[in-house]
Amino acid sequence: MSNELAITSGAIEASHAENLVRIIENAAGVQRRYQFFVWSQSSLQALLPHQMAVCGAWKRARKQVHLEVFNSIFIPATVLATLTDGQSALMQRAVGAWIDNRGKPYVLDLESLAGRAVEPARDELLGAGFSELLIHCVSRPQRLNELESLFVFGSPGKRFSERQRVYVDMLMPHLHTTYLRVQSVEREMNDVPPPAPTREGTSRSAITEREKQILGWVREGMSNHEIGTELNISPLTVKNHVQKILRKLGAANRAQAVARAMTLNLLGRSVSEG
Repeated sequence: MSNELAITSGAIEASHAENLVRIIENAAGVQRRYQFFVWSQSSLQALLPHQMAVCGAWKRARKQVHLEVFNSIFIPATVLATLTDGQSALMQRAVGAWIDNRGKPYVLDLESLAGRAVEPARDELLGAGFSELLIHCVSRPQRLNELESLFVFGSPGKRFSERQRVYVDMLMPHLHTTYLRVQSVEREMNDVPPPAPTREGTSRSAITEREKQILGWVREGMSNHEIGTELNISPLTVKNHVQKILRKLGAANRAQAVARAMTLNLLGRSVSEG
């Protein structure tokens, strides 16, 4: 580990060992995309707080890293399109910076980015409140430019500390194996015919257009009162809609409902599905 990332193991153990163990233990149960989202928004936040994660895995069929975004806040569609395009100037610059940093965690300062090709995406991210992106990858042994997985984290108005760079380095083996496991399980699930609708209404078709609309606003972090104002209905009516959505999706809370809805492709491009 380089000097700038040098934090003694004793210091880490003293304050965050319990969180580290919890993250690793909980990662073992992550099989599906929605579970990865819930894990990243709960356990992982203790050491690596973020509101957006770009995750990618090498796809042999496509001969490139396929990217998707997991976000707990609203992100403009144009920004999502850039973040999920591995050939975009921004993502190429991000990966290049990581490679130039000899494969160590790298914090990309968006304000310092220059160049006509990258400026539109840079300006959109700055406009959305992002100032830094934390980048780390897993590459083939001795071949930094041949990526197996890629992770980019960010939060509006937040900067990454030196300690968080250490943590993402420590967590990378678990991020890598957990995300690749999710990709494998999702591929297998896609090969299985979808289940028939049940009486409990857990099928995709059971979610009404109004409920999809409400889910979209829940994803953006809007309260029942705010959603009610948009729809000109009472907050209590919104609450009843949300409770129905939770039952239909078998979700315990709003975050899990959003994650499962994204797995079912109910919410468009807020999470790019592959």
